[in-house]
Amino acid sequence: MKITLSVIKADIGGYVGHSSSHPDILAEAQRCLEKAKKSGLLIDFHVTRCGDDLQLIMTHEQGVENERVHKLCWDTFVSGTEVAKKLGLYGAGQDLLSDAFSGNVKGMGPGVAEMQFEERKSEPVIVFMADKTSAGAWNMPLYRTFADPFTTIGLVIAPNMHSGFSFEVHDVKETKKVTFSAPEEIYDMLVFIGAPSRYIVKAVYSREAGNIAAVTSTQKLSLIAGRYVGKDDPVCVVRCQGEFPAVGEVLEPFALPHLVEGWMRGSHHGPLMLVSIPQSNPSRFDGPPRVVAAGFQITGGKLVGPRDMFDDPSFDEARRQANRIAEYMRRHGPFEPHRLPLDEMEYTTMPQVSKKLRGRFVKLD
Repeated sequence: MKITLSVIKADIGGYVGHSSSHPDILAEAQRCLEKAKKSGLLIDFHVTRCGDDLQLIMTHEQGVENERVHKLCWDTFVSGTEVAKKLGLYGAGQDLLSDAFSGNVKGMGPGVAEMQFEERKSEPVIVFMADKTSAGAWNMPLYRTFADPFTTIGLVIAPNMHSGFSFEVHDVKETKKVTFSAPEEIYDMLVFIGAPSRYIVKAVYSREAGNIAAVTSTQKLSLIAGRYVGKDDPVCVVRCQGEFPAVGEVLEPFALPHLVEGWMRGSHHGPLMLVSIPQSNPSRFDGPPRVVAAGFQITGGKLVGPRDMFDDPSFDEARRQANRIAEYMRRHGPFEPHRLPLDEMEYTTMPQVSKKLRGRFVKLD
């Protein structure tokens, strides 16, 4: 059975501030998607959140970038925004950067990760959702999952993974893409994906059969809006087992709380802290950045789950390490490397300050 798994998210109002999502927002989204399921547009769905981001996880047979599915999500976000406004939630409709739907939600603010595939006899998938960080946050975990044998031993000992994976990488500033083959081209690839503010892993494919293994959202709000309107808060979908890494191999990279950009006002580096879904309420300095993982078994297009994959005491040490890193980074205050470098601050108030002081800069003798 060929199905499409779509994950589409948006920040349409925070409770309180930017820390979490109000239950009424999730209830409204549940109502909208339940109606679509009864109409036959969707096979199944799950509504959840990560911090203040509403997450719509859907299965259907309409293919990727389907106008009806995207219109459903847009209408759901608009309807949820009305609820947010009535509740006086902060930043109501923040990610909706247009007044009217125009075919699909790409380029309109919401984050989108979709994949179409032939469903296997057993189809485990993990949906990763992040808050207070940027679209490039998945680069390191995806590299470690699909190209690093110290994380994924299957790359060494599983015959159906031994030929490696291919990585589709997007240059989000020049709107170009390139595909790298791993392991042969990992050094070339790392030159680019090691700069995640510009080069983002969009998708990963098995080289054995060419099947899609992972897909991410690459929408960068600042590039779409031309100003800072909030962080990207990306999503990522990964298929597991069989010709792909095992569930435990896919989760393992997040045991290192690697540094990502985002946090307060989207202008700081901080550790990506893995948490259970109920703990995805970034509060300290609006952070640190959070990541959650919802696991599903898909059968006949039905979403069996979710399992809250990071609700596991074996990750407690990673959370403690993230808090130690957060404490260290915060002590730097407005200084780099806690604050982002100047070229990443161009969508904040920095250009206004520079313009105001332009006449006060004089040449050195």
